[in-house]
Formats: sequence, C-alpha cells, structure tokens
Amino acid sequence: MTILQSLARAYERIPDAPRPGFAMQKIGLAIGLNPGGTIATVTDLREAQGKKKVARQMPVPAPVKRTVAILPNTFWDKTSYALGVTAGSGKRTVQEHQAFVDHHRKLIGATDDPGLLAFLRFLDLWQPEMFEAHFSEDLRDENVVFALEDERLQNIHLHGRPAALKILNTGDTEGGGQICLISGKRAPVARLHPAIKGVWGGQSSGGSIVSFNLDAFESYGHEQGENAPVSESAAEAYAGALNHFLQKDSGHRVQIGDASTVFWAEADDTQMAALSEKIFGAMVGGADTKASAAEDEAAAKRVGIVLEKIRAGQALKDVEPKLGEGVRFYVLGLAPNAARISVRFWLAESFGELAKNYGRYSADMRIAPPDPHGTRALWQYLSETAVLGKRENVPPNLAGEWTRAILTGTPYPLTLLNTVLMRIRSDGIINARRASMLKAILVRNFRKEKEAPVALDPDNRNKGYLLGRLFAAYEHAQTGALGRSVNATIKDKFYGAASAQPRKVFARLEAGSANHLSKIGKVRPGQRIHMERTIGEIMDLMDPNSDPFPATLSATEQALFGLGYYHQRNAFFAPKEISSEETSTDA
Repeated sequence: MTILQSLARAYERIPDAPRPGFAMQKIGLAIGLNPGGTIATVTDLREAQGKKKVARQMPVPAPVKRTVAILPNTFWDKTSYALGVTAGSGKRTVQEHQAFVDHHRKLIGATDDPGLLAFLRFLDLWQPEMFEAHFSEDLRDENVVFALEDERLQNIHLHGRPAALKILNTGDTEGGGQICLISGKRAPVARLHPAIKGVWGGQSSGGSIVSFNLDAFESYGHEQGENAPVSESAAEAYAGALNHFLQKDSGHRVQIGDASTVFWAEADDTQMAALSEKIFGAMVGGADTKASAAEDEAAAKRVGIVLEKIRAGQALKDVEPKLGEGVRFYVLGLAPNAARISVRFWLAESFGELAKNYGRYSADMRIAPPDPHGTRALWQYLSETAVLGKRENVPPNLAGEWTRAILTGTPYPLTLLNTVLMRIRSDGIINARRASMLKAILVRNFRKEKEAPVALDPDNRNKGYLLGRLFAAYEHAQTGALGRSVNATIKDKFYGAASAQPRKVFARLEAGSANHLSKIGKVRPGQRIHMERTIGEIMDLMDPNSDPFPATLSATEQALFGLGYYHQRNAFFAPKEISSEETSTDA
C-alpha cells in the first residue's frame, strides 16, 4: 500500500474528521451578523496557553493554495481578506479584500437564504475604517468565520448552513474525470493538492508532497495535478490525515532530528491499534503518551510494562499476542525542501516485526554503566551528534537514515560512526549515549560482538579497546596526582591524537604517568599499587609480536578506543572491595 493510500484510509478512522471539502484550520474570530448585515457580536475564539492566546482548530472549507496570487478562501479568511485590515504594511490589502467580496458575490449569486443574504449585506456595508469600533488590535490577521447571531449561539457558522454546503458541494462524478491513483475510481482530479502544515522547518503556509509547478515536471500535455491523477476527495483525505497527525498534541508525531515523524496503526481491534501507537510513541520518545485522565493510568502502566519486555528481548507474540500480527503499522518521516516536502523514510510493517527490530536495537545499544537518566529518546541520541547539542545542528539525512535502520533491522549508517567520533574529538565528551552508539555500530555493522562488550571486559585483547583503557588509566593517574581542578587534562589535550595516531602521544603519556604515580605514592601508596597493577594488566594483554602503539587506528578501532575508555574510566569510580594489601599499605 502506498503512502497516500495509507493516509487516505487512516482519514476514515480519525474521530471528528472534517467532511469532504473541509479542513481543520486555526480560527481566532467569529462575527455574529444581524439579518440586515450589521455586526451583532464579535467573539474571540482564541484560548489562553500560558502568556499567549492560541486560535482554535475548526473545520472550515478547505483553504486555497496561495503563492503570490491573490486568492480568497470561501466563507472564511484572515482579516486582510475578510475585513481589509492587517497588522503589516498592507500593500495588497485593498486588492485582497476586494477579491474576497467579488468571489462571494459571484459564488452566492441570487439567493433567498437568510444567512447568505446577511453575509452579502455585510460585505456591502463593511468598510475597513470600521474595524477599531468593533475589534481589538490584537485580532488583526486572525482567521475569521461568520454566522447569523441566533445560530452562532448554537455553534452553527455560515459555512455549515445547508445553502452554503450546497454551494460548496462539487462532489465526485462517475462520468467525468480520470481514474484516481488512490481510490481507483473515476472522479474529478485535484489540480492542486491541499497544503501540508506542521513539518518542522517548513514554510508556515505549508508544503506539498505532490506538486508539478514547472514545465520540466510535466509530460504528455498534462498540467499540474493531471500528471499524477488524484481525485479531489482523495487528496483532501490524505492531506487531512497528515495534517491531523502533524499537530503538536496529536499523539501521532515525534521529531527525530530534521525528520517530522508521524505514525499510525491499522487493525480490526481499535484498542490494539491505539495500544501499539502508544507503545511506539514511548519507543522513539517525544510523543504525547501521558495519561490524560485517571482511567488512562492503567493503560500507561501497561505500555511501560510491554516496552520494558520488548527492550529485554522478549518476542511481542509472547508479551501481547494480539499485537504481534494483527496490527499493521505505518511510519512516515518528512523533512522540508523549499515549498516541497521530502520523504525521509517510509515503513509499512506488522507491529510484531517492528517490535522485534526495536528489541534488536535495544540490545545493540545496551551499555554498562547505563545512562543515569534511563533509556533516552532517539532525538536525544541524535543531539549527541550535533554541534552544541542543538537539534537543528544534527547532520542532514542522518536522522532519517538511522531511524530507518532501527525500524527495519538493517545496518546503521556509517555517517553515524564518523559523526560521533568527530564530536568526541571536538568536545572530549564520552558519555553513555555516545558509547552505546559506537557499540551498536560495531556490533551490527562489523560483527564485533566479542570486541565490543556491554561492560568492561578485562580479557579483551583488541588493540583499540586496550589503548582506550590505557588512556583512561593515565588520565586517572593524573587526576589522582593533581586533583580535579586541572585546567586541561590529558583527555582535553591528547584524546584526538591518542585515538587516531597512538604512536605520536603514548610514549609521552607513559612518561607523564610515571611522574603522576610517583606523586600519588607519596600520599596514597595503596592507590599507586592499584593503578600500577591496572596499567600492567592492560599492557600484558598487548600482542607481544606487534607494536603496542601503532601509527594509526581505523575508524572501527577508534570506536573501540572510545568504548574501552568509557568502560575503564567508569570502572575506576565503581564501588569495589578494598584488598587487604591496599588497606595495610594505606594505614
């Protein structure tokens, strides 16, 4: 099933989805009209969210797609069109308002409907200079809807009246149009598809997944939407579903790097579909999976239990049998590309297979000691690859490539390995997140399960791993001798060179370490004995037939260097029993 087909089917299952020809839009203002066209009331529909007022989502006739042309919406629009008033410079406001008036006069024509007559009379009577008498200044540029005053009290707006719906209802016809690529039915083709809004970094006016705006994209004499015939109703359905999923609190989206990721499930059992969506939201992190009411707490607890079992490697069929094969799951990653929207990744799979791949990823990423904050969201791992840890600095395409690899069980992108190594050399930070990413790549891409252990392996003879351990031991000796207030440790000065070109720096570090150990021995002889023993054990594991400090290390050996450093450094701070020898020496 294609992306657009899946979205169109999902639209049918969205509660309170707008009717065909309508779309959810932010409406900040409702004007109640008297039958004579004068203003009866002005209602501010915005809701307070912190210090801001946010417009309310409301189904209205689908908006037109504006570029540079002046095009009014039907029965609603922003104040520059509907009232001829804007907070900006207003260079085109007169023309925009006139276009709004002319459009509705032509569209409505002769009518005896009281609501439509009141609206036409309002357009005849209204002058932009009247704005200050009826409206507050902060309502400029809000979207406006209209209603007869007695119907406004019943929450019935002009665009919902039967006469207005009759005008709006163009309907699909069996006798005309083309075969729709989504539905397979003959119907009028959408010339322009509805805009997709909510993609992080995209244009505020929205973007397009399907568009043909240059001659080079067209063929066989077709223009715009005719090149990929999708019916108007199908285009509204897939765009409506995607816009719904992209809303901030929809519970169907999460931001992973530059990829705005939406997900949804399809199953005969709607409860199982909803459960799988909550589990996936908890898997990748960032989705709104919080319990909104007391009765949801049990469901949230259930999600946590299932997720922990998946991370522990249990098969979903053994944890939640109905989720294994009975749920079809879809994941779509989108990123902005000028006025278009790029598809970063697309996955259509059974939830059981997805959970299996996630369990494998969890095993790949397992590290000891673990992150003190617990399992992190994908975007938090990606932040470790970004300059200053900022989400907007995550390398392009990396989020999509890594997410695709996680969900499909394929090798991780090697750009992830190179990027993590580069960030470690740059800022010298080797934490649990970065160490786990290095380990995961080594295990899955290079089959180094033995060389890349979960916890410290004192018998590991890999040269990169041993050199990382040795570097951590030298750093620990320096800290023990000089304290933690040193302006720049050997890690700050030499980590990059030591991990890439060991021969250049390790002889120097060895000499410096001897001085540090001597200083420690004068104050804490027991610690010196422990440190010398650790360094000696590491050196004894080196291959006696090769140079212990090679000229260069490959990228995989540099990753093992980082892993060995992480394990050994944390081992120094782990609680341990003090031997009788160290106790007697310290006394």
